[in-house]
Amino acid sequence: MDRRGFLSSGALLAGLPAAAWQGGRTGIWRELFLRSPGKGTAVMAYAFYTQPRGGRMISVETRWSRSDTIDIAYMRHSANNGRSWSEPVARATAEKRPEGMLRRHLRAGFVDPGTGRYLEFWQEGVLPSDDPLEGMRVWSLKYRVSKDGRIFGNPLTVIHEGGEYSAAHPLPGVYTGRNCAMLGDQTSKPVAGPDGSILLPVQLSVLGADGKLANPGGGYTYTNAAMLRGRWKGDELVWRMSDQIRIDPAASTRGAVEPTIERLDDGRILMVLRASNDKRPELPSYRWVSESGDGGMKWSPPRPWTYDNGERFYSPSACSQLLKHSSGKLFWLGNITPANPAGNRPRYPFVIGEVDRRNGLLRKESVRVVDDREEGEDKILTLSNFYAREDRETRQIALHMTRLFAHPNAWEGDAMLYRIAVERNG
Repeated sequence: MDRRGFLSSGALLAGLPAAAWQGGRTGIWRELFLRSPGKGTAVMAYAFYTQPRGGRMISVETRWSRSDTIDIAYMRHSANNGRSWSEPVARATAEKRPEGMLRRHLRAGFVDPGTGRYLEFWQEGVLPSDDPLEGMRVWSLKYRVSKDGRIFGNPLTVIHEGGEYSAAHPLPGVYTGRNCAMLGDQTSKPVAGPDGSILLPVQLSVLGADGKLANPGGGYTYTNAAMLRGRWKGDELVWRMSDQIRIDPAASTRGAVEPTIERLDDGRILMVLRASNDKRPELPSYRWVSESGDGGMKWSPPRPWTYDNGERFYSPSACSQLLKHSSGKLFWLGNITPANPAGNRPRYPFVIGEVDRRNGLLRKESVRVVDDREEGEDKILTLSNFYAREDRETRQIALHMTRLFAHPNAWEGDAMLYRIAVERNG
């Protein structure tokens, strides 16, 4: 282990002995991926493949000392599926500017299977008083492209095709300084389209009739969802935005949040959405879904998601992720609670379940607990803010997640790696 708390060589992914923790859950192991440097700092860390095949990876570590703010990030590289890593290199996520503090939020990496290029996405903006909520007016979407996962081109801004669009007006209905487009979390990951395009789920803060930022639901924030479709033009992407997906503020006080997408067997795209009953805990808190049959440009009216038997289930306001596996299975990872949550909490237990690839419903009998609150841990334990991928060697699902707020009044947490065995079809 080096001085920053990384487990190195084979120990990084071997971590603590797998048999030391299974939580009573067969086929699920939890390991230490990256230790927090000390009290008052939470570490969130993720790993992404950088080429279409093989074991070359990049690890992104972010350090947090308050909500919705990344203090600094560190990048590492591996050529052997994470068994060893290069020395960490700092990447600035905060810069003082005359007009305020520039903040960057790094999001998911993505390998385009058609071109072999690796893309890194993030959002950034200058916050006048360094209040995270100011981002609802100023965030802009950025990306950069690499041919090898190590050397990157210049940062590029996501701007809709057409002469009327610019950095000041990057997308339909979005005007930088008044409202914004955002990437909800690591789980709002890109997906490859069958036509060679790249599909990127996003969320948009909204403007009222007066042209000012609006919050019709009265919750902490309010957004609609949408999908961006990027097509290559040389070494850059040309973007188009779909219709917006709106949830009635009377049903979700924060609207449609943190979309995650995947394709079903018949070619439809399934979008699963975070919603919220923040400030109105009497409302039922569900996951919501929408579907597109035209490649992601038009979407069905969103509705509460259900199990395959038609039963609705409760879920807090937290990110979730759809993940396709080489076994042919489609999984959903997130939080399901036995009783109606209140806003963001509780964010446990954390579960995984299989989605029926024909109808897009969650198969109830497949849902199993990955992790849960343990004896002595605080009730505000957060099992969220995660990213899941398939390990190319073991075919296990590798889940990166920090166990945040496990102890009272403790803004800290180590980055963990969970390994989830998957049975192959047939």
